[in-house]
Amino acid sequence: MSYIKDNFLLTNKTAEKLYFGYAKDMPIFDYHCHLPEKQILANETFNDVYEIWLAGDHYKWRLMRNYGVDEAYITGDKSHKEKFLAYCKTLGTAFGNPLYHWSQVELKEFFNCEIEINEQNAELIWTWCNDYIALNKITPQKLIEQSNVTHLFTTNEIFDDLSTFPKIAQKGYKFKVIPAFRADKIMNIEAAQYNDFIAKLGEVADLDALEAKIEQRLQAFIEVGTTAADVALQSVYPIADKADAARVFDKRRKGENVTDAESEIFKGYLTYFLFKLYAKYNIATELHVGAMRNNNTQMLGKLGLDTGYDSIAEDNSIKYMSRLFDRLDMENALPKTIVFNLNPKMNTEIMTLIGCFQSAEAKGKMQYGPAWWFLDNKVGMEKHLQDLTATGHIGAFVGMLTDSRSLLSYPRHHYFRRILCNYFGTMMENGEMTADEAFVGEVVKDVCYRNAMAYLNMK
Repeated sequence: MSYIKDNFLLTNKTAEKLYFGYAKDMPIFDYHCHLPEKQILANETFNDVYEIWLAGDHYKWRLMRNYGVDEAYITGDKSHKEKFLAYCKTLGTAFGNPLYHWSQVELKEFFNCEIEINEQNAELIWTWCNDYIALNKITPQKLIEQSNVTHLFTTNEIFDDLSTFPKIAQKGYKFKVIPAFRADKIMNIEAAQYNDFIAKLGEVADLDALEAKIEQRLQAFIEVGTTAADVALQSVYPIADKADAARVFDKRRKGENVTDAESEIFKGYLTYFLFKLYAKYNIATELHVGAMRNNNTQMLGKLGLDTGYDSIAEDNSIKYMSRLFDRLDMENALPKTIVFNLNPKMNTEIMTLIGCFQSAEAKGKMQYGPAWWFLDNKVGMEKHLQDLTATGHIGAFVGMLTDSRSLLSYPRHHYFRRILCNYFGTMMENGEMTADEAFVGEVVKDVCYRNAMAYLNMK
């Protein structure tokens, strides 16, 4: 039987009351994920548990590599069953890793299976899950609705086809699927395929034309419901003059390579331009900083992007983030912003900085986003809550997301909710905050769901 019990991560009775009385049954708004919208539209029955559990999930791939599993069993040519068995063997000794928890919860939540995941039980779990999929005809729609999701934001590049989203809306699902706007491939001017990406926007002669194209595409996204945009940077760069950015853009369009310094000039200017554009259209901006991407050149060439070869960067963005926010604020062009930080050393620096730019236009206009990626674990979430409550306001927090390519990731919301309720419950039992359970319970509901719905203008 599974080691996951009803009081999992809940260390006192008050925490249990908060979780089961207020958090557990709240709906889920997944305002940042990487689920493929075309798969949600097609809504086909899965063939086996591998397709749902392991395909495309680089969190799990990375864990397997850390255990010394050959790449053939991860992204290579081994069968689905062989890859699944290799993952179960890996997970059996991954004590303390969030996947050790998440995977066990996913097995129970989605397959009604409480068998402990390890090498000895792998064959039985494989058979159990596949029989369950066939018997219940498991589809993306069923998984999302079973998780009580009302809204999810996919992450779509500026040039993506948006025709899928109205078609999903016509399906009559119990949840809404909305694209978040992302211009990273237009931002990353040093990329080998940069001119190919620009070509997908049509005729772009110069930086003025690029800006016009970006605004046109944002308007197209807004027409299908977009209220959020995503900006991902290793570091925030100084705001450059437009003329300097234009020269870098022209150089790259001619097929010439750009230097690191030139790349930073372009990114510094375009980040500023995008933030102003998002403010113009009341688009909440999700700024991700602190990831050092594609460290392994050999594996990048073999597998491409987003395959588990990123890490935490040491870059300190605080000075230039301050200058970006301040200039935008001076120009009345600072949008609602959620800052996702991957370097835990920068938690309080960023938290105190965003406190300098709050305003009454939104509760928690400037947000310190939830523990993200490598910090998306028990230790990371607890530290996040400690830093947030010490220097900010937990009552305004927009709560958790999945940031995942897996349809089984929604138990991560409950993982966070248990940690949140335990955090409050412990303080309540220690006499460090009000003991009014009903009052605190409403704050829990806000953090779990209602704050994000209001912040991102969802009905």
